Amino acid sequence: MMTPLPGAEYAQGRCRFTVWAPEKKRMVLHLVAPGEREVEMERDITGYFHITVPDVMPGTRYFFRPDGGADVPDVASHHQPDDVHGASAVVDHDAFVWDDKDWRGWPLEALVLYELHVGTFTPEGTFDAIIPRLEALAEVGINALQLMPLAQFPGARNWGYDGVFPYAVQHSYGGPEGLKRLVNACHQRGIAVFLDVVYNHVGPEGNYFRAYAPYFTNAHQVPWGAAVNFDQAWSDGVRDFFINNAAYWFRHFHLDGLRLDAIHMVFDTNADHLWQALHREVKNLSQQIGRPLHLVAESDLNNPKVVTSPAAGGYGFDGQWLDDFHHALYALLHDEGKIRYEDYSGGIAPLAKAYAEGFVLTGDYVAFRKRRYGASSAGIPGNRFVVFTMNHDQVGNRVHGERLSVLLDFSRLKLAAAAILLAPYIPMLFMGEEYADETPFHYFVSFSDPALIQAVRRGRKEELGRFLAGGEPEDPAAEDTFRHSVLQWHQRNEGLHAIMLGWHKALLALRRQCITARSFIRGNMQVITFGKAGIALYIGGVGQNMSWLCMLNFSPQPATIYMPGEGSAWRKLLDSNDPEWQDAAEESVRAPVAALSTESITVGPLSVTVYRGYASVV
Repeated sequence: MMTPLPGAEYAQGRCRFTVWAPEKKRMVLHLVAPGEREVEMERDITGYFHITVPDVMPGTRYFFRPDGGADVPDVASHHQPDDVHGASAVVDHDAFVWDDKDWRGWPLEALVLYELHVGTFTPEGTFDAIIPRLEALAEVGINALQLMPLAQFPGARNWGYDGVFPYAVQHSYGGPEGLKRLVNACHQRGIAVFLDVVYNHVGPEGNYFRAYAPYFTNAHQVPWGAAVNFDQAWSDGVRDFFINNAAYWFRHFHLDGLRLDAIHMVFDTNADHLWQALHREVKNLSQQIGRPLHLVAESDLNNPKVVTSPAAGGYGFDGQWLDDFHHALYALLHDEGKIRYEDYSGGIAPLAKAYAEGFVLTGDYVAFRKRRYGASSAGIPGNRFVVFTMNHDQVGNRVHGERLSVLLDFSRLKLAAAAILLAPYIPMLFMGEEYADETPFHYFVSFSDPALIQAVRRGRKEELGRFLAGGEPEDPAAEDTFRHSVLQWHQRNEGLHAIMLGWHKALLALRRQCITARSFIRGNMQVITFGKAGIALYIGGVGQNMSWLCMLNFSPQPATIYMPGEGSAWRKLLDSNDPEWQDAAEESVRAPVAALSTESITVGPLSVTVYRGYASVV
């Protein structure tokens, strides 16, 4: 691990305090409770201040005082029980009793991810409240939670992207002990846990980094202001701070993976890029721990370098979110998609390319960017990409926070689910998607500074821009905005919600049967277009001469496809037109589907049909 480790490291009644402040002459540790005392810290030649103090117990509150100035919390605090402006607290990470010694994790290609926001997943908004619902998620086929950011933010309401203490688990969710209980419970049920971490900026309220060191630089700019300093003077300590942070989550919380927010907003001109150094640290740690530790990027670069190994000049991420897939799919499902994503509005071709290659924009001129953009990912296997129909950004950055369940009819919802769950990629659901929850997911904050709240309100309107014709967004600072975003878990067993839940279970059962390691290798799965807006995914028979064919018809008209796999006999495995998956209101207008012939299949409008082919009738 990178050394020295910042923060308060407790062991057996003693605590070692470390803080990086290379331009400061003095540093005082101010212990404020229980009891009060001040301790002068020792400075080393690299700009770190250290002191080991006996008789310090877990829960002890403390501040640092740089150069005789004001008391400030520890930016590497492991716990902020009194919010962002309060004292930091000592944590005994060894006190928790883990029950996951036999947990070996999942390879990336086996994952079905489920993104959730802890504060709105349950009415209680805590880690502990998630645990009773884990069995229900596992029954659907979900085997990995992806938690939105947990780094301590001001107040009790926030998406998490305004975190200001990257090592401290949000106190209102249950703090570090609560997160450990959740991870422990997940591993006992065969569920991996990923965490969304933000290394490209630090939130505005409670940001004490500048009190210590040059953590930011004006040499680069990001939408939030000065960039995090990863490549200018004094950047070594900054790099160590964040690389240590990644290791911290794996070591102390037994996490299985990190999703790194907007890596294109991290600027580093060093020969040894931050992401390469991070990859090296995490892979070494993975070998020590004896199970896979995954790194997944959110990237706006359309650059295969992101998931290429450092040995080949890449960043080394195990996977990345495939936004192009979402954009191409949404443009087919919803008329608004052709406006939001004009560069993906070319009918069925963009989605066919997304299935076949990954990136859709691969050096083409892009109207949105007014320049050529992207490079081909045709050689990158499918298990390096995460696909989705929704995520926190795609829902929360709508004016009214609408989910697809509100925007699409039932047939298109079923089609959307099949499009990602039967794709040769790693699927991710957004919380509540599995039963078509209709609750909006708004953007919300709980800042205490009135000027900052006004700036957020103004910024939201500017960001949403041309889409404001449909009305004003909910006030991000109002508690009701947050409350209205809490899932309606009871819906999952009611009416169409129950049908959609069963549909997801069936799709994921089929995925386990049909999507194998071969599926992720480019060229093994053929992508065939048919009709006006149909896509067929086909893998020829191997082993017992079995083939697999999934047909997705995005057209409101039936479409016929001539069967691949000459000489095969076909057996239907799933059909969204079957009565058990029907909305009664749509059933009367459903166009009939022609019977299967030896040469062709007619696929119903806005539907998905899956067949298995055999060399001979079984």
